Amino acid sequence: MNPLVLLTFSIGLYLFACVISLLGSSNEDRAIRLSGVLTALGGLFGVIAAVMAISADPVAKSVASFSLPTGDFIVAMDGLAALMVLVISVVVLASALFSINYLEEYLGKGAWYISALFNVFAIAMVALVVSGSALYFMLFMELISLASFLIVISDGSQKSKQAGMQYFLMDHLGSVLIIAAFYILYQHTGSVEMATFSDAGLSAGQATLTFLLALVGFGIKASGILLHGWLPKAYPVAPSHCSTLISCVMVKIGIYGIIKVGIVFLGASQLWWGYLVLIFGALSSVFGVMYALAEHDIKRLLAYHTVENIGIILIGVGVCMVGLASQHQTLALLGLLGALYHLLNHAVFKGLLCLGSGSIVFRMHSKDMDLMGGLAKKMPYTALAFLIGTMAISALPPLNGFVSEWFIYQSLFSMSKIGSTGFLIAGPFAVIMLALTGALACMCFVKVYGICFSGAPKSARAELATEVGVGMVVATSMLAVLCIVLGVGSPWISPYISSVASSVLGAASLHVSNGATLYPANTSQAILSTPVIAVALLLLLVIPAVILFVFGKHRRSRRHAGDPWACGYQYEQRMTVNAGAITQPLRHFFSLVYRNRPQLSLIERFVLIPLGNRTRDGVHYNTMRVYLLCGVMVLFVLLFFPFISGVN
Repeated sequence: MNPLVLLTFSIGLYLFACVISLLGSSNEDRAIRLSGVLTALGGLFGVIAAVMAISADPVAKSVASFSLPTGDFIVAMDGLAALMVLVISVVVLASALFSINYLEEYLGKGAWYISALFNVFAIAMVALVVSGSALYFMLFMELISLASFLIVISDGSQKSKQAGMQYFLMDHLGSVLIIAAFYILYQHTGSVEMATFSDAGLSAGQATLTFLLALVGFGIKASGILLHGWLPKAYPVAPSHCSTLISCVMVKIGIYGIIKVGIVFLGASQLWWGYLVLIFGALSSVFGVMYALAEHDIKRLLAYHTVENIGIILIGVGVCMVGLASQHQTLALLGLLGALYHLLNHAVFKGLLCLGSGSIVFRMHSKDMDLMGGLAKKMPYTALAFLIGTMAISALPPLNGFVSEWFIYQSLFSMSKIGSTGFLIAGPFAVIMLALTGALACMCFVKVYGICFSGAPKSARAELATEVGVGMVVATSMLAVLCIVLGVGSPWISPYISSVASSVLGAASLHVSNGATLYPANTSQAILSTPVIAVALLLLLVIPAVILFVFGKHRRSRRHAGDPWACGYQYEQRMTVNAGAITQPLRHFFSLVYRNRPQLSLIERFVLIPLGNRTRDGVHYNTMRVYLLCGVMVLFVLLFFPFISGVN
């Protein structure tokens, strides 16, 4: 069956679920459950469609055209689009299952409305990545902006409205820059079809302007460092299953756009573009994880880890662009392979952590980690899944985060061996930054898991917490299993990701595995076998398990309850380690970074906050219909642009 047919079924199910939600406002409980099941089924169809396209040899490219009054709507599902559909569909599937129980919290508070927006959000993202027309690309990007904006402000609080308005302004600033980049390409091709943009024939200056506009515009949507200010504000206030789409999928639209413009349309024709993306990614990864370490709010912490992992992906994209510009095809393929694999892996392990944190907040009614503690005993299934997610995001073998970062490391090592002065500087620099990022990520998630799940409960709610519903457990468990499969099974999965990278670059596929081993195109550089690592780690667990089985009963009989030892002082609850105490030495050492933290989000400081304050003073956040009307007007203009401009 053609993947586009299955994708049509997927979108149809999202649309049907949206209608069910809208019509079920009078019976929210039944409506959100049925909608959640239909959305999950739509996600499953999307996964199957994407896997069919990616697993074909060569990677299948499906194209279809639909004549509409506003112009031809071209659907083009190539390897990159198929991978993006896979990322979207996996997260939508898990989030929809999660929402079946999670939205019980919102019954009587607009659960039907949130469910409908969730489906519109999913439809718009899928439609955007398979759109072959710049016009419809921008149309669906605007629809994504409207849906996500309404999701962010859905609880009606002043905090969410402020976060929503800043996100809305920032996102549309990015859209304006992207439209400008597309307009330059349109001027030189006379067409809005993306297939023609690769033959635009731009001069060096025009190509550079187009690339920089796209890099900043899509960089805002990807929440790279300096452009990230909207994410730590918008992500924590949105419902958890919706914020998972924002943090794990929507930001990938930015990566998708950078790859399409910088590599597919412009061919990474200038070497310094690649260095710029590489440095941008390296700084995003380090500063993202450093800011995450300082957070006590679990959702803001995860938002900064999105900045970190977007940076890691951009390092791989930067290596690819450097390889293309310098005519090193293998280096380009290896860098893009690492970037695309991490793009998929991040969606899985970050989706797990976002939904896991949603389960915690669902029970605790608080995002403050210092009020948690001891949740592993109260929520064992959530704790186990969350532990796997923390190991994956910390790049511990043999899980998926380790494999994709390993490929990026190998691309940087390959880059360092080429001999050019720029390569000899940029390669080791990025390696050091990536290693620092990994070490700080481990520290951060030792803090998160230790504070939230270990020790004694730090509040009455933590003491009374219980495991969440079946749908929420199944969602996190599914993603935890995928973290293991994408890691241990990487020798068999990596060739398919390599094929996608090859299809993007129009090159022969890169051989990166042989049986149960991985290698970076050359076995003399490195060899990795995640199945062997997995077996070795399991065997290492056997010895302590046997010792515990033999001697555990005798030791347990001698245990006694009581307060912990407090150096002779009477134990008090406030003596327990908190989130701030763990990272205090690091925050002191890097005090300059943390002290100047507000200045790093330059656009937020000098553009958004003043503009947002004026907007708030003018309309007092009460006339949301004005914003919706503006959004609809933008959609209308984009939709009827062909009639206005005479575009064929």
